[in-house]
Amino acid sequence: MAKISGNEIRPGSVIEHDGGLWVAVKANSVKPGKGGAYNQVELKNLLNGTKLNERFRSAETVEQVDLEYKDFSYLYEEGDALVFMDTESYEQLELQKEFVGDRAAFLQDGMMVTVRLYGEKPIGISLPDQVVLSIAEADPVVKGQTAASSYKPAILENGIRVLVPPFIEAGERILVDTNEITYLRRAD
Repeated sequence: MAKISGNEIRPGSVIEHDGGLWVAVKANSVKPGKGGAYNQVELKNLLNGTKLNERFRSAETVEQVDLEYKDFSYLYEEGDALVFMDTESYEQLELQKEFVGDRAAFLQDGMMVTVRLYGEKPIGISLPDQVVLSIAEADPVVKGQTAASSYKPAILENGIRVLVPPFIEAGERILVDTNEITYLRRAD
């Protein structure tokens, strides 16, 4: 771990602070008329998700944590656990569904994900930004409904509900943004 001064903390930096692991969400350099400059940082705890606003003066030092990023392939679901395989060592890793969150519904067989590790402990997971899914159900188009929103609700093959344009019908394959859970376009 490397020591950095308080004014070098940027959004995305992972630091050790007050005995916990924190990621900087926002950082704002403040230079008041009186007194020394400081860095106002919004921190989010990587383990329990709590947030904290902290001031770091340039003279203060914090431990910057280096995380390991490893690629894993999604294998299958077993009860409340999701099983992944390390693509290099072929070791298996089990993560709870609640650790992955709502986006677990987007996991597909063989999908590559990136797991953030602190030591050997997983502290985060990144799915691909976009996935291709089929429409299981789509409401019919109501003629003359152009005054209101031109999108209609549809249910994807994984049970997730999204809004799609009126020309999309059941059975079509679409590209979905896994971060925003929104329709992007028809799949090729």
